[in-house]
Amino acid sequence: MALARTASHGIIFVAILTNFACSDDLRPAAGAAGVTVHVGLEYVVLDNGIVQLTLSKPEGSITGVKYHGVDNVMEVKEEDGGGYWDIVWNPSNRDSGIFDIILGTEFDVVQQDANQVEVSFRTQWNPSHGGKLVPLNIDKRFVMLRGSSGFYTYAIYEHLQGWPEFNLGETRVAFKLRKDRFHYMAIADNRQRIMPMPEDREAGRSQKLGYSEAVRLTNPINAALRGEVDDKYQYSSENKDSLVHGWISSDPSVGFWVITPSNEFKSGGPVKQDLTSHVGPTCLATFVSSHYAGDDILPRIRNGEYWKKVFGPVFIYLNSASTKSDLKLLWEDAKKQARVEEGSWPYKFPASKDFQKSEQRGSVSGRLLVVDETANKDYVNGNAAFVGLASPGEAGSWQKESKGYQFWVRADAKGMFFIQNVRTGVYKLYAWVPGFIGDYKSSVNITITSRNHINLGNLVYRPPRDGPTLWEIGIPDRSAAEFFVPDPYPYYINRLYVNHPDRFRQYGLWERYTDLYPDHDLMYTVGISDYKKDWFYAHVTRKHGQASYQASTWQIKFRLNSVHRKGTYKLRLALASAVLSELQVRFNNPTAQPADFTTGLIGRDNSIARHGIHGLYWLFSIDVDSSWLLEGDNVIFLTQTRSETPFQGVMYDYIRLEAPA
Repeated sequence: MALARTASHGIIFVAILTNFACSDDLRPAAGAAGVTVHVGLEYVVLDNGIVQLTLSKPEGSITGVKYHGVDNVMEVKEEDGGGYWDIVWNPSNRDSGIFDIILGTEFDVVQQDANQVEVSFRTQWNPSHGGKLVPLNIDKRFVMLRGSSGFYTYAIYEHLQGWPEFNLGETRVAFKLRKDRFHYMAIADNRQRIMPMPEDREAGRSQKLGYSEAVRLTNPINAALRGEVDDKYQYSSENKDSLVHGWISSDPSVGFWVITPSNEFKSGGPVKQDLTSHVGPTCLATFVSSHYAGDDILPRIRNGEYWKKVFGPVFIYLNSASTKSDLKLLWEDAKKQARVEEGSWPYKFPASKDFQKSEQRGSVSGRLLVVDETANKDYVNGNAAFVGLASPGEAGSWQKESKGYQFWVRADAKGMFFIQNVRTGVYKLYAWVPGFIGDYKSSVNITITSRNHINLGNLVYRPPRDGPTLWEIGIPDRSAAEFFVPDPYPYYINRLYVNHPDRFRQYGLWERYTDLYPDHDLMYTVGISDYKKDWFYAHVTRKHGQASYQASTWQIKFRLNSVHRKGTYKLRLALASAVLSELQVRFNNPTAQPADFTTGLIGRDNSIARHGIHGLYWLFSIDVDSSWLLEGDNVIFLTQTRSETPFQGVMYDYIRLEAPA
C-alpha cells in the first residue's frame, strides 16, 4: 500500500502496486508482509494489512470489513451478513420470482501466496434439490491483493444440459453498510447528497406514495429532509455511467465504493439502466435485471441448453481522509481509482480459467459511415456512434440480450472505432448513431479468436428513409430528455434534482400532464410549436376523479400545400419507452375504426414511474396512403388507449413525416 499525504488537505490516497509503481518516497506503510488467509470453522479471514475481509464459511457471505480503525463498516444481519450475492429466478412454468441469497456449501482456497489470496464458495445443483434451488452450479470468488485498499468478487454460473429450465430475473452483489456512519452518497459529480436513514421510510416517519419504492418523508430523523421524496429509482444510472458509486462516512472519514471496470458481463448494452446506491445505506453491483426493459431482457435457460457466464470481477474500494472537510476528495479519489481499474481490464489475477485474460482475447476495428439517402447522399462520419459486439440476432436485438457478453465503444468524430479485449466467440457488430434513426447490424457473423485482430474497414449504415423530410419533432437520440419536463409538485420534491440536468427524476411528474392540459389533450402545430416547450415528455393517461384514468389523444397539426396522389408517404415513429401501452395512429379522422396503424400492446420498461426518461427503443415505419392526407390542413391523432394506471404510456424519441421518394 502506498500512502501519500498532501500538505494542504492531509488526505490519504491508496495506490494499487500491481497497477503502477511507487517512487522511493511512497513505499508501502502497511501490507508489506503480503496477504494472509485464516480459515476457521465458521469464518474465513483475508487480510493484507490495509483491509481485513471476513466471510462466513462455507456460505461466503460478507460478515466483516475492517478498515482504517473501523472494526466493521458493514451492517451485519444474522441471516445474510453485510454483503451477499443474490438471485431472483423462477421455473419456466411459474410466473412469480423466487428470491434467494446464494450460499455456498463447499469452500476452497484456490490460490494463496504473499501477493494474492483467492477463495471459492461453491454450490452445486443436483436433482434432489427439485424446484427448491436454482438449477445452476455457482462458484463465488473473493480476491485480495497485496497493497490493495479493497477486495474483488466475481462468480461463475453454469447450467448443464438436461437440467430443468428456468428464467433468471435478477442477479447482483449487495452491500449493506453501517447506518450509524454512512450518510453521504455519491454516484456522479452532480448526483451526491446527505441521504435519509432507513428508519425514515417506516410508518410514522413517511407517507407511502403511488408505488412501494417511493415515500414522502414526513418526520425524518434529519429534519432538513422533511417533505422530500425518497425513491431508490431516482438514483439509477445507465451502464456506461456506472463505473463507480458508493457512500462516505464522516466520522471517521471513510469511503466505500463499488467499482465496475467493465460492462461486458452486464445485460442490455451501454444505455441499459439499473440501480446503483440507495437508502440502506446500500451499494449494488447489478448484472442482470428487468429494470427499464421488462421481462424480454431476461435470460431464459432451457432444458437442452448448456450455459456458462462469468459475472465480474467488481472491485470494492475503501479510502479515507484525515478530516471531515475532505469528504468530496474521497469521491475524486474513488473516480481516479475507478479509472485505474478500468485501465487494468481484463484483470490478470483471477484464478478461474473461465475468466479470459488479455492474451486470450481478440479485437475489432473499423470505421462507420452514414448515408442518409434522399436527405443527403454524401457519406457522413458516424460521429460518436455507439458500436458494439453482442450475440448474433436481429438489428437492435442487443438491447434485450443478457445470456452472452457485450463489448461497446463510442466512435470518434471520424466514425473510427476500436473494440479491444473481446472474449472469444461469435458475434454480430451492432451500432446506432445519435442524430439518425434505426440500428445498424453487420451482414455476417464475426468470430473472435485469441490474439487476433479483425479490421472491418469502412462500414456503411443507411438509416431508414423513403423520401425527403416534410417535418420532424424531437432529436433521434433514444431519449425524451429534449422534450418539456415540467416543474415538480413542491409536495413531492427531491431537492437534489432542482435545477439539475436530470430534472426528469422527480416523483409525480406524470400527473402534471392533467394539470397542464385540464380541458383538452396536447395539440402540437408544426412550424409554430416548439417541442422543447410544447411536447410533454411522456404521453401518459389523464387523471379522472380521484382514482381513475382515461386514455389521451395527442394531435399533430401540419399543412401540405400539395399531396402526391400516386405516392406513399412514410411516418417514422421512434419511441424511447413504452409501458403496457397501445399507440394508435389516425390521419384526419379521430374516430376511424380500425385505426390507420396500431402498435398493439407493447412495453414493460416502467420508465415513467421510475424516472428513467427512456427504456427500450422502438421504431415503427408507417406507410401513409396519400388518400389519408389533405391539401391544406392535416391532423395526426396519436391515442394511447390503455389507461388502467397513471404509469401507462409512451415516451417519444422522434417523429418524422417523409414525402414519397
